[in-house]
Amino acid sequence: MSAKLSPDARLGEILVRENLVTPMQLKTAMERVKQTGGPLSHELVLLGTLDENAIVVALAKKFGAARVDLSQIEIEAKILKMVPRELVERYTLIPVTKTSNTLVIAMADPGDLDAIDAVKFATQKKIDVVVASERQIREIIEKNYLKEANFEDVAEELGLSDAELELEQEIDEDLSAVDLSKMAGDAPVIKLVNYILIEAIRKGASDVHIEPFENQLRIRFRIDGILYDVFKPPFKLRHAVISRVKIMAKLDISERRKPQDGRIKLKLGKGRNIDLRVGIIPTLHGEYVVMRILDETNLQLDMTKLGFEEAGLATFKEGLHSTFGLVLVTGPTGSGKTTTLYSALAELNKTTENILTVEDPIEYNLFGIKQIEVNEPVGLTFAGALRSFLRLDPDIILVGEIRDYETSEIATKAALTGHLVLSTLHTNDAPSTIGRLLQMGIEPFMVASTLKMIVAQRLVRRLCQQCLEPVEIDSSHLIDLGVPPEEASKFKIMRSRGCPHCNNTGYKGRVALYEIMPITEELREFIVNGASATELKREAIRLGMKTLRMSALTKLKEGLTSLEEVVRVTSND
Repeated sequence: MSAKLSPDARLGEILVRENLVTPMQLKTAMERVKQTGGPLSHELVLLGTLDENAIVVALAKKFGAARVDLSQIEIEAKILKMVPRELVERYTLIPVTKTSNTLVIAMADPGDLDAIDAVKFATQKKIDVVVASERQIREIIEKNYLKEANFEDVAEELGLSDAELELEQEIDEDLSAVDLSKMAGDAPVIKLVNYILIEAIRKGASDVHIEPFENQLRIRFRIDGILYDVFKPPFKLRHAVISRVKIMAKLDISERRKPQDGRIKLKLGKGRNIDLRVGIIPTLHGEYVVMRILDETNLQLDMTKLGFEEAGLATFKEGLHSTFGLVLVTGPTGSGKTTTLYSALAELNKTTENILTVEDPIEYNLFGIKQIEVNEPVGLTFAGALRSFLRLDPDIILVGEIRDYETSEIATKAALTGHLVLSTLHTNDAPSTIGRLLQMGIEPFMVASTLKMIVAQRLVRRLCQQCLEPVEIDSSHLIDLGVPPEEASKFKIMRSRGCPHCNNTGYKGRVALYEIMPITEELREFIVNGASATELKREAIRLGMKTLRMSALTKLKEGLTSLEEVVRVTSND
């Protein structure tokens, strides 16, 4: 194989020869590479064609190199400093360990001889190569090389002491747009905002909150569903920081009386594209900013990794492969509904299907699917887009949310006339979704005829696997949560004590709980006869449905989450 091949071409050739992907799958992924600029491995994972471990195994086999899981090792800072930043970024590699005259480097592309020669020249060491996933290498690069500033650097550059950071400042509330623009363009302010964003991405935050109070500016990150205080920049910088965010989001910096919405696009390293959805609203003490971080590298399209149990996943897939009908995913904001729906679309995304979506807003770009974003000022609503879809020969339609009678009526009619319609509702569990549709004005016989499946979900935090340990608890606590007494003694409860890997929280990542209610003939009869949500739930459980609490207890028994998380997330179930 020629060493002159590009990394993507080299990887593609290997995967085809190993029969891990077909030429057509490779072509589809390469087309995505041209569109997004991302690496081939990333696109193959996003498309659900391969998981990253299969790619690592194939490369290790081809080049006779050992595999390494970088999440399981701690690399010394002095080792990381041995290879210059420009080399690790350019070639996607990381130094792992060294002996007296040999440096071991982890590479995503062990066939890149230029990279090996460059590291050998820079370090004057013999080089041994191991193979690691590109995602893990990039995470370490971002954590250890891309962090150029910290808050202390910013404070020092501004000449602020610790006491001054908490000092109340008198701010001119009538600053002009020119003044605000100048403040936002100052190097320390740019550096501070960049630091906030990079830290949020590095820590895996889903949201950044910039909150002004009477004499304090607070920055908080939402990590694994929980908000954490991060730091408090100088109060007098609040206008400059918020104006900087507005400039990045292409918003009106002079408008401080009305809510504004915008978007920021960031590119971190090769192929790492991140969108930030920005919402700003005026409050008593200034403008409150929330930035939702949409990172495609965190989008999980493999349904087997979301949290479905084996039987539940089979039931869900059976509903998805219906030729027509309505499949609803329900739950509160932030419960992972979008991820579940996108994974469903990835499952259904075949060249034989015409898939259309209308979303508010579009969170991730899905290759092969036509996605439309709601634009109410010009009349493009969920209902309006849905009407237009029916003239475009669709097979599968995704409606971001059913909010009103008009949308629900068109969705149910589309489902009744030979289309598979996927959508979401904000309800607490699967059975109560029936009542919500009836309240919107849909006739019971229409609900019974069109509904194929309802999936309610929540997210619980995963226990950190780096600091996991067993814990003894009284079995009465489990019995109180619904565990049968004869089963309680079989539970091995785990906890994580907290470590640097999980920012000392004890949790790293989240896993979904699912309550899957297929609409059987028995349930259709209940719906037509006007059964209550309680009666529907009782019948669904009799027919084999696992509730959200039951799903949470399964995750607890498997050691994936903690007793506290089960109580926190399913306290109303």
